Amino acid sequence: MTHAYSASIAPDSAATYSSSMNKIDVAVAILRGSVGVSIAYHGINKAKSITGTASWFKSIGMKWPKQQAVIAAGTEIIAGALLVVGLATPLSCIAVIALMTVAIVTVHARVGYFIFLTNGGWEYCASIVAVATAIAITGPGALSVDDAWGLNQSVGLVALPIGLMCALCHLTLCWRPQTNNPSA
Repeated sequence: MTHAYSASIAPDSAATYSSSMNKIDVAVAILRGSVGVSIAYHGINKAKSITGTASWFKSIGMKWPKQQAVIAAGTEIIAGALLVVGLATPLSCIAVIALMTVAIVTVHARVGYFIFLTNGGWEYCASIVAVATAIAITGPGALSVDDAWGLNQSVGLVALPIGLMCALCHLTLCWRPQTNNPSA
């Protein structure tokens, strides 16, 4: 089923795609799968040691580290899994954008841009934000549950600002940056 939100391109003579699926649909499915699996795996890694994750969250200034460790792990697992199958795609992308923005602000921005720097810069997280934004805007494609069920994808057009607002709210409520100044 092809909907108005799906991107389309004219097939070339070598294409073997059906009329309801094209190269863009395949490309979006690959992006959803790769980002979804990566995000879900990060969540699984956090869930394996909630105590360790909570300890790390506390060290970076999170106010309720144990609760935030559980929420972060759960959000990453659920958003990642939903992205893989293409269900609630705009909401999954919003969650990924918010998660990566919080990671940039709390950990990676102070390191610098490049991922190869000690403790990793914000390059990787920003790339994930860009991919999640592109998926949200493009829509999940024909190879998705959203498309099969005919779910409305219009909120995807504003996924980036909504994700950034969610991250800002989270940071405002839950993060107190650590300072190196002992008198602070």
